[in-house]
Amino acid sequence: MAVWSSLKLGSAITKCLSSKKTDVLKSSALVPARNMSGHHLMSIKETRWQWTKFKDLIHYYVLVGVIPLTLLVTGVNVFIGPAKLAPIPEGYRPEHWEYHRHPITRWMARYIYPSPQQQYEKYLHTLYEEDEKFKVRMVTNKIDDMMKDRSDYKSFYYRPISANHHRVVKESMDRQESEGLN
Repeated sequence: MAVWSSLKLGSAITKCLSSKKTDVLKSSALVPARNMSGHHLMSIKETRWQWTKFKDLIHYYVLVGVIPLTLLVTGVNVFIGPAKLAPIPEGYRPEHWEYHRHPITRWMARYIYPSPQQQYEKYLHTLYEEDEKFKVRMVTNKIDDMMKDRSDYKSFYYRPISANHHRVVKESMDRQESEGLN
């Protein structure tokens, strides 16, 4: 212990460790230090991968979808423009899409959406199907009421029961009864 305290090396080490970076470089003869590229610490922070991926996808969909659609709508509005009202010639029956003013709306009414006549016929078919179901329910209810009143017919709610279990239970009860009497 006395030897260590007499050496000035210990005080030099403590001096180097507590001093600034420039002091360490001055006293490099005493303590070997490797300062290859400076002393940069890697700070730990949360990831930004989701945010970066979100921005990439937004940029992609804007390039793929929004820009071409904007160019298409602009081109249609500039070069074709809205429809103008004109008298209908004799004997001509306009189609349902010809009643729309904008060309894009006309295209969608012609190729994407069903015609009003088709929608009306689908609605009538739905009403017909519901009416048929109602009639079947009414007949079924009337049949059930008549079967309950007369009690003369097995209906769909009748479940036949197997007699095997009843026979086994009756035999075991008979056996117990005969053993109890003897």
